[in-house]
Amino acid sequence: MKKNHLEYSNSIFVLLIVCVVSLSSCNENNSKGKTSSQVADRPTDFASDDEFLDFIQQTHLNYMWEGAEKTSGLACERIHLDGVYPENDADVVTTGGSGFGIAGLIVGIERAFIPRSEGVARLHQIVDYLGKTDRFHGMWPHWMYGPTGKVKPFGQKDNGGDLVESAFLMQGLLCVREYFKNGNDSEKLLAAKIDTLWRDMEWDWYLNGKDVLYWHWSPEYQWEMNFPLEGYNECLMAYILAASSPTHTIPASAYHNGWARKGNIVSDKIAYGLPLILKHNGAEEYGGPLFWAHYSYIGLNPKGLKDQYADYWQLNRNQTLINYRYCVENPKGYKGYGESCWGLTASYSVNGYAAHAPMKNDLGVITPTAALSSFPYTPDESMKALRNFYFALGDRIWGKYGFYDAFSLQDRWYPKRYLAIDQLTIAPMIENYRTGLLWKLFMGAPEIQQGLKKLGFTYNLS
Repeated sequence: MKKNHLEYSNSIFVLLIVCVVSLSSCNENNSKGKTSSQVADRPTDFASDDEFLDFIQQTHLNYMWEGAEKTSGLACERIHLDGVYPENDADVVTTGGSGFGIAGLIVGIERAFIPRSEGVARLHQIVDYLGKTDRFHGMWPHWMYGPTGKVKPFGQKDNGGDLVESAFLMQGLLCVREYFKNGNDSEKLLAAKIDTLWRDMEWDWYLNGKDVLYWHWSPEYQWEMNFPLEGYNECLMAYILAASSPTHTIPASAYHNGWARKGNIVSDKIAYGLPLILKHNGAEEYGGPLFWAHYSYIGLNPKGLKDQYADYWQLNRNQTLINYRYCVENPKGYKGYGESCWGLTASYSVNGYAAHAPMKNDLGVITPTAALSSFPYTPDESMKALRNFYFALGDRIWGKYGFYDAFSLQDRWYPKRYLAIDQLTIAPMIENYRTGLLWKLFMGAPEIQQGLKKLGFTYNLS
C-alpha cells in the first residue's frame, strides 16, 4: 500500500497509485451518542439549510465516533461496507486522518451530537493510547495497528516517524486542548495530557542538520526516504507547528530557505483568470488536488493570514475556484461534470488510488470531500454540489458514514468505500464555514501566535 496523500520531492509531482484497496468495516465502539439510528435512512426533507448541514456534519464525523477502531478510539484508515480487505488492514488506524477526526469530535460536542462527558471520555482514551504507541523522536508513524499501537510500515523504509501526519494529528489535538483547558477537572487533565504529547515532539530532530524539515525518519533506515518538505503542497502545518513548539522549535530560516525555497515558492501562473500565487509542486498550471486547501487549514485560519509570499485566503479560494471552473469547462468531456458536480482531489479511483487534479490527472472521478471541505472558500458552489450529491445522486453514493469516497458517472463506478483522510475533513471545514470554531481554537493557542509571528505571518483572530 502506498501513501494516502502525495509525496513531493522538489518540483516533481510524484503520484502514488495505491493498488486496489479492499472493503470492510472497522471494529465499532458501542456508543450512546445519537448517531447511527438517525442516519440509517436518508431523509429527503430538511426545514432549513442549517438543519441540512447539521445532518451532513453529524453523519460524516460519525466515521470517527461510531466507526473508530475499538482499542485506540482513532480513525480506521479505511472502512469498506462490503467487508473485503485484501491486505487484512481493517484494524489499521491513520495518524493524520485521526487528527481531522479529533477536530470533528469537537464539532460534535459543540453541536450536541455527542454528549460532552462521553466525548471527553473518548478523547482521554485516544490521548492515553497515543502516549503508549510507537513514537520516533516524539512523532507517530503514518499507520499503526490499532490493537497494539505498533507501527505498520507505509512502505519498506517508511517504518518510523511521519512528520506531516503527526502535524495533522497535533493540529486536531491542540484544538481539543484549547477547547477544554478551562473546563472541569477531567477536562483540564485531558488538556494537560495533550500538552505533554505536544512538548515531546522533536521538530528540530527532523531538520536532519539542514535548513529544511524532512518528512520521514526511521530507526532502521534513518533518513533514506529523503523527502524535504518544500512548498507548495499540503505540508504547511508542519512548519507552523515546528516554529511554534515550546520545546523543540526550528529557526525561521528553515521556513524561508526550505519550505519557501528562498522565495522561489512564488508563482506568476494564472488559470481561468485567477492567480495561483504559489507554485503547486508538479501542478504549476492549474493547481494541485484540493486537499492542499484543506489539511493544514482545519485549524490554521487562512482569513487574513499573510506572509511575504502569499495571502492565504486568496491562495485557497483561487485554487478551489480553478478546480471548480475546470470541472464546469470539462475539457475532457466526462459525463456528469458541471456546476453541481465538481471536485478533484486525492481519493480512491477507478483503478486504485489517485491524486486527481485539473488537467494533469483528471480521470473522470469526482470526490465529494473536494467540494464539501471547500465550503469556507466557495459556499455557493459547494452547496450546489452538496444538494446534487445528496438529492440527485444519493441513492448511488450515500451510505452509513455519508458520501462514499469517490464516484464516476462516466464509468458508472460507485464503490461503497470510505477513507478517513477524505471523510473526516468534511465536518471540520463545514464548521469553519459556519462558525469558525476550529480556527478560533487553534489560532487562539499562545504558541501558535508566537510561531506565526516568528515566521513573519500576520493574521486575524476573529
